Amino acid sequence: MIVDRGRFGGYGGSFVPETLVQPLAELEEAYERLKTDPDFKNIHEELSRTYAGRPTPLYHARSLSKKLGLKMYLKREDLLHGGAHKLNNALGQALTAKMMGKTRLIAETGAGQHGVATAMAGANLGLETMVYMGEVDIRRQEMNVYRMKLMGTEVVPVYTGSRTLKDAINEALRDWTASYEYTHYLLGSIAGPHPYPTMVKDLQSVIGTETRDQILKAEGRLPDSIVACVGGGSNAMGIFSGFFQDEVNLIAVEAGGTGLTCTSKFANHGASLKVGEDGILHGALSKILQDPYGQILESHSLAPGLDYPGVGPELARLVDLGRVRSEVADDEVAMEGFRVLSRLEGIIPALESAHAVGYALQDPESLGDLAIINLSGRGDKDLATVMQREAL
Repeated sequence: MIVDRGRFGGYGGSFVPETLVQPLAELEEAYERLKTDPDFKNIHEELSRTYAGRPTPLYHARSLSKKLGLKMYLKREDLLHGGAHKLNNALGQALTAKMMGKTRLIAETGAGQHGVATAMAGANLGLETMVYMGEVDIRRQEMNVYRMKLMGTEVVPVYTGSRTLKDAINEALRDWTASYEYTHYLLGSIAGPHPYPTMVKDLQSVIGTETRDQILKAEGRLPDSIVACVGGGSNAMGIFSGFFQDEVNLIAVEAGGTGLTCTSKFANHGASLKVGEDGILHGALSKILQDPYGQILESHSLAPGLDYPGVGPELARLVDLGRVRSEVADDEVAMEGFRVLSRLEGIIPALESAHAVGYALQDPESLGDLAIINLSGRGDKDLATVMQREAL
């Protein structure tokens, strides 16, 4: 069934089975009501401040700035509790679920950070929690799997398809279809059917709000550019949202995979914005990687959080309009970003964030004199992957 809400130009909407129309409508109504409710706002703000650790700092990366030949700041979402921006969304959705009377959370995860954030929110609010995770991602994110289990979350391996994020979302949607009376599906990005793209952006917009205030206080002006990595796109839309009305270059860096330039739509990468075509994936119309017959292609990235064959519908629309610029960093560019930031600043980035750092290293001239990278997560989770790669 098609529900014509949550549209961004031709993108978005809600392409879901009949059984999910009512729970999606109930979620939309509840969130719209609760986000202005004083009790919800007070609890959410207190948890964000005292549990999650907001606001996160805006850091002047002096050594990186010197290397790039410009003034570079990092928005330190890696310092949020749990090590990534994902907790902003997880806390808001979990609190919504609890106030709706739900007793169980389910979620999908690729890099593991959204799963960890969901586990944290579930434990904090006393909700049963189950996370679906592709078998490939379980192997490369063992530490995050253990963290989830430590907090009482059941981690369910997914063995179908590419055994990564796309397939974990499929399984979570199947679960929700059968259990929505008492379960909330805590979707982790700005993808999926309405109201998820709007709700997740709203919960992540705190990044952009803080960054705008912080850069004006630090520099007395807005940056020339903001750079963020993109899988589904929640960290990018979170920080971009604070600057849509300003003359600031907004740069979305996707995964170029194994060194391909993304000139082929069948390349081994995750660059949906660059070469994706209009299609439906996980309940929304957006840019996706697909073959001539409409079958979803397997994506690839060294960073599991970017290993997704689609992108959020609002971000796709913004790229079409020219408001957001789409760029690509391959695995080796990301590795260079990982190495350089670690050595120059003593900050080990997540491999997802390292794509944004790597892009900046490749093309600093395009960023102007003052720029910000959204450092969406920290790299503890990726050390085994990097160590294995470096040993080859």
